[in-house]
Amino acid sequence: MVNLVFYSDQIIPENRRVDLKLLSMMATLKLGKRIGYIPSGLEPDRRFFNERRQYYDAHGLEMSLFYDPEGASAVEEREALFACDGIHLTGGRTAGYLQRLRRSEMLPLLRDWALGGGVLIGTSAGAILMTPTIATDALFTGEMPEALSKETALDLVPFEFFPHLNEKPSYLNELIRYSKFTSRPILACNDGDGIVVSNGRADSIGKPVWIADGEVRHANDITLEGLVLSHNS
Repeated sequence: MVNLVFYSDQIIPENRRVDLKLLSMMATLKLGKRIGYIPSGLEPDRRFFNERRQYYDAHGLEMSLFYDPEGASAVEEREALFACDGIHLTGGRTAGYLQRLRRSEMLPLLRDWALGGGVLIGTSAGAILMTPTIATDALFTGEMPEALSKETALDLVPFEFFPHLNEKPSYLNELIRYSKFTSRPILACNDGDGIVVSNGRADSIGKPVWIADGEVRHANDITLEGLVLSHNS
């Protein structure tokens, strides 16, 4: 059973409800507090890692492992990564992130680890990677999602994900149009919203929207292939 946390953005006060859901899930699963971090690209100064480390520290979690999948000692450090209680997939360029994970043969390893019960925490690009495809990311670069529909990712849930819905007024209409092309529903989040998947259930935090077949609904008590979507105000 997968345990996933989808953040649209993370280091903002509006995510407090998502943070609490993450902490509650880890406590329920009786996990420890160790979080591993996988950068989306080169991060020589580790600025984003350090920001996340401080963020998790403020919530009583420990993120001390920086794991570069293409680093010189990556193979030797994999055991330590997968010994963590949670793994953080950060934001960045989604397509480039996906390619890094493919080149390092990390995709199947991450997928197996998540299917085995490890907690995956995705922010923006990292959250998109937990779904079947990175197609929705095309909207951030002015492309059509259909062009990226075959760019498969971790495929841990039966829906697609779109973060930062509030950043551009046209995003919603573009997602509605794309929803007529894809057979999967799309969950779209404003910054401060989130989705937490655990125990066969996907809970929406804030006001994510559910887009399917050209229609928009709030993600509230929608059932999809064993996942019950409920709304937490």
